[in-house]
Amino acid sequence: MQCRFCKTELKNVFIDLVNSPASNSFLTSDQLNEPETFYPLKVYTCHQCFLVQVDEYKKSDAIFDSNYVYFSSYSTSWLQHAKAYTEQMTKRFGYNKNSLVVEVASNDGYLLQYFKQNNIPVLGIEPTANTAEAAKEKGVDSVVDFFGKKLATELSSKNIKADLLLGNNVLAHVPDILDFVGGLKIMLKETGVITMEFPHLMQLVDNIQFDTIYHEHFSYLSFHTVNQIFESQGLVMFDVEEIPTHGGSLRIYAKHPNDLTKGISENVAALLAKEYNKGLNALNYYANFQQKAMKVKLDLTEFLIDQKRKGKKVAAYGAAAKGNTMLNYCGIKNDLIDFVVDANPHKQNKFLPASHIPVVSEQYIKDIQPDFIIIFPWNLKDEISKQLAYIKDWHGKFVVAVPHLQIFD
Repeated sequence: MQCRFCKTELKNVFIDLVNSPASNSFLTSDQLNEPETFYPLKVYTCHQCFLVQVDEYKKSDAIFDSNYVYFSSYSTSWLQHAKAYTEQMTKRFGYNKNSLVVEVASNDGYLLQYFKQNNIPVLGIEPTANTAEAAKEKGVDSVVDFFGKKLATELSSKNIKADLLLGNNVLAHVPDILDFVGGLKIMLKETGVITMEFPHLMQLVDNIQFDTIYHEHFSYLSFHTVNQIFESQGLVMFDVEEIPTHGGSLRIYAKHPNDLTKGISENVAALLAKEYNKGLNALNYYANFQQKAMKVKLDLTEFLIDQKRKGKKVAAYGAAAKGNTMLNYCGIKNDLIDFVVDANPHKQNKFLPASHIPVVSEQYIKDIQPDFIIIFPWNLKDEISKQLAYIKDWHGKFVVAVPHLQIFD
């Protein structure tokens, strides 16, 4: 296997999570008795450019099909984040009715709706037809397609170019990252701004966030590597922010090299230095990650077995990709966790892949009154524990497994 950026032969395994189905391939009751397709989930570190990456066993068009189940609007904290972003960008760059904001992987219009409310023209680009349809219902015009140089060229030939070109949690999802970033350059106006948000590799390693690894995430990104990738496609970083979403993410800002209307922030050199001092540009930093993940696995499975012996009821919250990676790596099935609750009705009345744990509505928590609720999307534990605070009425407790097992009221 070659690095998807610098084409160096990959030899260094970062972590091997063995085999699992695609994390969002939920099952209907009829499918429970049918065979499931499992794919290897092995991640490598490139010793040349330090791009951490999974091999492309699961083809992207099979993952992002017309019945994709992830809808961004079901997380209130994510909507708040999106609204704050639109206000920040509008204030900083002065977007108005003469601007065009384009979002790549616009999902159900969760973000662009806020620009539209302020009479700023928007366009979404989204490969999944059902989420794009939900966006159109919000009045967000959407192109249903994968983004890359081909689509960018088609749109720019129709004089569709962006003043603000953004993408949240998409850069890690694209199998051909060079084609994707090359497309960004084509679609960007001469003085336009690109912002991309993605989980920071440094947080993944330092906080043992191995459950953020799944087939849909082809790349795990440091600022050092992303800076190189954008430079290779003729784009320049002019600012970067460390933000708290998804357990610690980066928001990068890029422009054309000949755009003199924006200076280079000192944040760029500062973050590159921070990563260098941490050791992200050396293989030793990535060593022993497998052993750290193994400890999380053993602690969680021992906890579940112990509760089973005691006759306790254990449920989970959040039928998220994180949870599926955790369950499948740990080998946990529906005999140790009774059910998982999710606010998204598109996931309810289905079953998690491989573990076959049923996905249900929140009412089940009130009816069954479990002793423990494992919060799989640990990045939202404050939001979720506040929402479910009523479990204290029967002395229920919350559990998170990452970066270490934690039980709390």
